[in-house]
Amino acid sequence: MCISISQVSRFRTNLFVGSSYCERVHGWFKNNSTPKLLDIRSSSVNSKSRWVRRNVSTTTQGGRSNTKSSVLGGAVPVTRIVDAESTAKIQQQQPFGNLQQRLAENKDLSSLLTVIVSDLETTGLHRVKERIIEIAAQDLAGGENSTFQSLINPGVPILNASIHGIRNDMVCRPEVPRMEEMIPIFLRYVQSRQKPGGYVMIVAHNGKTFDFQFLINEFNRCSYEIPHNWLFFDSLPLARESMKSVDATVKPKASLSALGDYYNLTRDGDAHRALSDVLLLSQVFQRLTIDLKLSLSDLVLRSYTTSDLIAAMAKNKKA
Repeated sequence: MCISISQVSRFRTNLFVGSSYCERVHGWFKNNSTPKLLDIRSSSVNSKSRWVRRNVSTTTQGGRSNTKSSVLGGAVPVTRIVDAESTAKIQQQQPFGNLQQRLAENKDLSSLLTVIVSDLETTGLHRVKERIIEIAAQDLAGGENSTFQSLINPGVPILNASIHGIRNDMVCRPEVPRMEEMIPIFLRYVQSRQKPGGYVMIVAHNGKTFDFQFLINEFNRCSYEIPHNWLFFDSLPLARESMKSVDATVKPKASLSALGDYYNLTRDGDAHRALSDVLLLSQVFQRLTIDLKLSLSDLVLRSYTTSDLIAAMAKNKKA
């Protein structure tokens, strides 16, 4: 079981298993694999900040480090070792014109696009002043190492623990990374799921007005650039559209929990925890696409680029 990034850098990890499923939608999803759970930890070793993965064997080779770790307690220094060569390639491939339109018209779309469902938990609602305290993601294609989750030390007090159950003592630990330490790890996870020369669609419920704004602001605050081959999809408008056809006497709200109840889905874990919400949204999202008879091309045409989201954020700020 391993994540493999070829060429300049490799990121190999033996991980423990999470549980969920994926199903085929119009020839897209496949119900033949069990996702794996990537659980990030860190600790202080010899007074230096280091990454540690429990039950993990990791090899990392990058521009700033070449450190190997052994099973159970091996360490990889925290550096911004995002593959410079791969990043440069992505920037060179930044398309002209409407990316969504060109990608949707590609006959090999299914072999180019990776769909990753994501969720964030935060210290509050303000997209700039508040911080991310948990992130989770799942590649809907399933397979080995398809699921990612980690708490994040926000560096500020958590005053809304009653919502998600994440307390200050849970994140204020040496083994919990800060956002600037988490971003390169998350980028490597996404890169490991990306198809050669392909694109990634990040899906989140109410993502346009919440999750994606947090991600953009946090990437900017930590001096990272969101890859140009990422697209973003908000599943909330999809839910509202689907519920219009439901009998008014049973029509549920478009919240994730309400949709889970409507589709008789079982939640794995507590509501408002990132991994639990991701596993539920993965199932809800697939059912919404079936109900609305949407193809992968249809989803691409409804997605946003980073530029689209930044423009919308700027417009809302002026309003």
